[in-house]
Amino acid sequence: MSWFVLIVSGVLEAVWATALGRSEGLSRLGPSVVFFTALAASMAGLAYAMRELPVGTSYAVWVGVGAVLTVLYAMATGQEPVSTMKVVFLAMIVGGVVGLKLVH
Repeated sequence: MSWFVLIVSGVLEAVWATALGRSEGLSRLGPSVVFFTALAASMAGLAYAMRELPVGTSYAVWVGVGAVLTVLYAMATGQEPVSTMKVVFLAMIVGGVVGLKLVH
């Protein structure tokens, strides 16, 4: 269950990171509300997962999932250019996350 919650928390990290960018310095209400809500839920999920999983592993997985999804979303929406090397390096992050799960 902790791994599932950790992955969901990583997804929520991507949500709050994207919302923060769209909030224009927390000056837009809608994205700001999404940011604070997703931030609180993401942190709560990370804290829950850390009850059973090591801190280092939890944090690495949380950041890795969040970072990859944030970049993929930005690429999909045209906010960030797509390149073969970016995709390769994102795949390496995903591989690292999977590796951490396998060695746990």
